[in-house]
This record gives sequence, C-alpha cells and structure tokens, in this order.
Amino acid sequence: MWRAFEAGQVVVYIVSSTNPHKMTDQSSLLLRKQLAELNKNPVEGFSAGLIDDDDIHQWEVVVIGPQDTLFEGGFFKAYLTFPHDYPHRPPKMKFITEIWHPNVAKNGDVCISILHEPGEDKFGYEKPEERWLPIHTVETIMISVISMLADPNSDSPANVDAAKEWREDPCGEFKRKVARCVRKSQEMAFD
Repeated sequence: MWRAFEAGQVVVYIVSSTNPHKMTDQSSLLLRKQLAELNKNPVEGFSAGLIDDDDIHQWEVVVIGPQDTLFEGGFFKAYLTFPHDYPHRPPKMKFITEIWHPNVAKNGDVCISILHEPGEDKFGYEKPEERWLPIHTVETIMISVISMLADPNSDSPANVDAAKEWREDPCGEFKRKVARCVRKSQEMAFD
C-alpha cells in the first residue's frame, strides 16, 4: 500500500509492508492449497470442507471420535474460522455439535495451546513453542484436536465442570455425558 505525505515542497511515498490485500491473497492461496491437499490425501480422523464455496476462510470440519476413547463413534461438527493474516495468526475453532470435554467451552469454543495467539503466555502456563506457529496447517490443528479428545488437559480447562468430572470420576458422570453427546452426534450426522 502506498501512502503519501508532504515534507515541505517534496511529496514522499512510503510503501507499507502490511498490505491487507496482499496478506488476504497469500492467506487464501495457502488455504486453497491445504484444502486441495486434504481432498487429494484425506487424513484419518476428520474431514474438512468449506462452509461456503465463496469464502475460503470459513471451514466446516467433522471430527470422528477417536477409537478406544469415550468419544469413539461420534461425529462432531465444528467450524474453523481463519483470520485474513493466516498463517501468522491462528484460526478459531468452535464445535457446533454438542461435546462435553474439559478443553471445549460450553459454547463450543476449543481451547488448546496450538490455537492460542503466538508469543509469550501472560499467565506463564504455556511455552511459546506450544502456542500457534505459522508452520501449523489444518492437518496439524486437527491432529491436535483429535489428540485432545483422547487425552484431555484438565489443568487448563475451558469447561471447569467437565474438568472436575474428568478428574474426580471419569467413568461416572463424565462418561455418561460424553456418551449422550456421542449418541446425539450420531443422530445429527444422519439427519
């Protein structure tokens, strides 16, 4: 982007290195490439596509509950919303299908390190290398989410009630609520 200002009798032009149109174009190209790669070589455990073919920054994913976990057999739909300066900043992920998990807020927002803004954690809980890095892809995000389903982190919960149940009685109330979510997800998947 060119910006001009007058310095006495001379007009000075400054080139801005943060051209939002250029970033959006680069972001769109990268996301199209990642989508094409996932369509060509699907990854076990999830499927991905666009919510609207005209918006490459809005994705719909379906996470298949990992085998040998309480989530096995579930089909959990979520949205990935990519910022226009992706991959410099992480996408946001929100489950649309109800899911009971310590690292998923009751409104569906996913809370894992890989989706946190890059840099230092102001609370000192996460190391910078655990947070978002521009090398991450949709595939690495989804593999992390699948791993999160298999191994919840109750030390840093987005859903305190689910974390408490996971810590205190994972085979009781927590298991019952997850089983209900799995059943509901199956019913919704075939509607």
